[in-house]
Amino acid sequence: MGAQEQGADATQGRWLVIPRTLCFVLNGGDVLLMKRAAHKRVFPNRYNGVGGHIENDEDPLTSARREILEETGLTVRDVRLRAVYNIHAGASTGIMLFVFTAYSDSRDVIAGEEGTLHWIPGERVSDYDLVDDLPIILPRVLAMHDTDPPLFVHVSYDAHDIMLFRIAEA
Repeated sequence: MGAQEQGADATQGRWLVIPRTLCFVLNGGDVLLMKRAAHKRVFPNRYNGVGGHIENDEDPLTSARREILEETGLTVRDVRLRAVYNIHAGASTGIMLFVFTAYSDSRDVIAGEEGTLHWIPGERVSDYDLVDDLPIILPRVLAMHDTDPPLFVHVSYDAHDIMLFRIAEA
């Protein structure tokens, strides 16, 4: 099958998404979260995992490893897909988010412009000003076993801009 046969140009009337990764790096009982910088357009001053856009020459796993290294300086192991989100935020395009966990044997992180990195005990993450979906998804992700299949999530917003969060049941 050639590139032209993929149908990538059939965008008229189709739901299009921007692919992104979100990664939670673990060390002992702690999870690495980033407090996003105040000047950032997306989630300023809120805590989230690390990640970003998937480049056109990457698969989600390669993107997750690259984003972790770029934003934390950490080389990680046991990178696992934990959830796939389809996010509809009211725009003509949405976000397809691939959520991963990974383990680091080091806690030595770099400083960056995206925000500040913090190792937070897993049982205390709810004490922080998290991105809206993290109180729902992070405890589930952290409790997953190595053999658990990924979660499939749909996020949208109602007329009052309240997040609607749905996890598909198997």
